[in-house]
Amino acid sequence: MSYMDWLSKLQQQRSLAVIRAPKLELGLEMAMAVASGGMKLIEITWNSDRAGELITQLRSQLPECTIGTGTLFNVQQLQAAIAAGAQFLFTPHVNPAMIQAAVAAQTPIIPGALTPTEIITAWSCGASCVKVFPVQAVGGASYIKSLQGPLGHIPLIPTGGVTLENASAMIQAGAIAVGLSGELFPKQLVAQRDWEAIAQLASNLLRNLAEFNIDNRS
Repeated sequence: MSYMDWLSKLQQQRSLAVIRAPKLELGLEMAMAVASGGMKLIEITWNSDRAGELITQLRSQLPECTIGTGTLFNVQQLQAAIAAGAQFLFTPHVNPAMIQAAVAAQTPIIPGALTPTEIITAWSCGASCVKVFPVQAVGGASYIKSLQGPLGHIPLIPTGGVTLENASAMIQAGAIAVGLSGELFPKQLVAQRDWEAIAQLASNLLRNLAEFNIDNRS
């Protein structure tokens, strides 16, 4: 996927569903639920049960979605994820070797960073975007806004404390998209297998962010 294609997907959706699944079958159901709610960017964390197999299955069963992975810690995991079909890659940290491997494989990589130095380092190494994590611990939307002056040219995706209520504020502050995990998959709803309710949460999120979608701008 080209850099421009990836940015376009982010600008159209403005949000990613992050799934950490203890069982492959549960991960499938979680992904199907948010997809039925309209979400098209789905991240399967690499520490999920049989993550590679889950990614491969979702690529087949949800062809309209873009399926990626996250919580990658080294080049070996990154290469295994790409082999499984991951279309984008998130890491919790900045690792130049991993960024270079992803660039060589023409797969968007979004390293996790927090300080301006880390963000600029990731971008300079070839990151497609930078994940600002954990954003809520350092001020949430106000921190994203404060980064825009010097770093406005770097697409930022805040995660870690993004909620259904503050997601719009993150985009308004300058983020290109947001990543949500627990907020989209409340433990009680997952335990009850209430996929309709989870689909509704995804639909509500997309509705809240619709005004920022590039498709809806004149």
